[in-house]
Amino acid sequence: MRVGGGAGTAARHIVWDWNGTLLDDNDAVVAAVNAVCAEFGRDPIDLEHWRTVFSRPLQQCYERLLERPLTEADWNKLDVLYHEHYRELLHTARLAPGVPDELHSWSAAGRTQSLLSMWFHDELVPLITELELLPLFERVDGLRTEVGGGAKAEHLDHHLTAQRLRPADVVLIGDVLDDALAADKVGTGCVLVTTGVMSRSALEPAGVPVVDSIPDALALITDELAA
Repeated sequence: MRVGGGAGTAARHIVWDWNGTLLDDNDAVVAAVNAVCAEFGRDPIDLEHWRTVFSRPLQQCYERLLERPLTEADWNKLDVLYHEHYRELLHTARLAPGVPDELHSWSAAGRTQSLLSMWFHDELVPLITELELLPLFERVDGLRTEVGGGAKAEHLDHHLTAQRLRPADVVLIGDVLDDALAADKVGTGCVLVTTGVMSRSALEPAGVPVVDSIPDALALITDELAA
């Protein structure tokens, strides 16, 4: 199965997702979700349970988790609570296995990469700067709104346009179905990794390659370039 965006074209630029892809933040995510559960009177869950219910739109996901409809006030309260607890634990998150070495290898081969995240831009940039990742990316885009941010496809389209990239030359690497939907809508390739908040069984219906690590994803793309 080809991962390049266009027929007969292998991807030479990677757009990376952040949370759950380059950043292993699963423990912080589950802890923040459990803070929400406690506030709304639900028993705590583990990562495997969260993977069974996670989906977008997030409000519907939380309604299934909490087994109740959420008013606008509920949703705003939940959103603030989740992010407060997540931020408190963000320092415990680690880079995914293979990061940054695999990214350095990709750049050393004369290829390019960028970062597109739905995490808040004004927090993302200082974090990747502290982790000494910023020089690896041609461009970094995070979420520039306080809550939500719409479909990822809109952000991906803007991200590519700003870099004057052809979708056929690009592959998006992410960890959720929304990444595959965005790639399909914009016309890029896509590889999904099982390192985040969705299981392999949930990812495979997207019809794109699903692998278990960053090194596996890059090996798949590199093999296609060499073919």
